[in-house]
Amino acid sequence: MQPSLSVTDFHALCARSAPGADAASLPLLLDVREPWEAALASIRIEGVPAQLIPMGQLPERLDELDRLQSIVCYCHHGMRSQQVVAFLQRQGFDSVYNLAGGIDAWSLQVDPGVPRY
Repeated sequence: MQPSLSVTDFHALCARSAPGADAASLPLLLDVREPWEAALASIRIEGVPAQLIPMGQLPERLDELDRLQSIVCYCHHGMRSQQVVAFLQRQGFDSVYNLAGGIDAWSLQVDPGVPRY
C-alpha cells in the first residue's frame, strides 16, 4: 500500500512549515496531470515548491526529481498520483506520498477558490 496524505493533513503540514522555511525542507508538490488540467486549476501554496510533470512523461523526466526530497503527488482524484507513487518507489524514491482525493478533494475541503472540473 502506498503512503498517502489527506488534503487537510497536507495543508496543516505546509501551514506549520511554510513561513520562512527552506524550500528544500518542504515536500515537492508534484502535479502529474496533463497541462490542460493544470491550466484549469492548480494547488498553489506560498513557499511550497511545485512542479508539473504529466504521468506519461515521468519516466523520461525522472532526473528532474531529487531522490532525497519528500514528494507529494497529486492528480484530479488521486488515482494517477497513486500509480506515480508506486512507480517512484520502484525507482528508489523513499519519501513519496499520494495526496488522497487529489485536487478535487483540495477544492472541497481546503480551498474552494480552486475550480472543480
